[in-house]
Amino acid sequence: MDKPTTVTEYIAELPEDRRVAIQTIRETILGSLDKTLEEGIQYGMVGYYVPHSVYPAGYHCDPKQPLPFASIASQKNHIGLYLFCVYTDPELQAWFIEAWKKSGKKLDRGKSCVRVKDLDGVPLDVLSKLFKRARVKAFIKAYEGNLPPAVKKKRAEAARRKKTP
Repeated sequence: MDKPTTVTEYIAELPEDRRVAIQTIRETILGSLDKTLEEGIQYGMVGYYVPHSVYPAGYHCDPKQPLPFASIASQKNHIGLYLFCVYTDPELQAWFIEAWKKSGKKLDRGKSCVRVKDLDGVPLDVLSKLFKRARVKAFIKAYEGNLPPAVKKKRAEAARRKKTP
């Protein structure tokens, strides 16, 4: 079977319990998401990203890709919430961890994701508040501040070349 190329295809291919969970999480995110972000399939997951029209440089790992902001994925043993927007902002990260823990739900996080077994493990109100708090301009600034020096240098050189006729 081909990999899904749309969010609708991705969700339709999931087992019923995962379909309901991912769709509910998705609706929560879409209800709170900054309107400059776009939704689509990115890296094989339901992704929310900063489009090239807003951030032309794209993702430094693959500049053809828009800058990832967050993703949801159905993994073998869990649902993964990949919250790039949280991991680039220490203040937002601290708020998120505290809010999740206050919800009474178990916080199982890795270096780049939060893992949940099912929808019952997700404090939807915390996700909603997170996406209302996470601002695109602040995210881009934090992202750029965390880029490796070699990437910053390469991007600066490319920008200078574009300005020179």
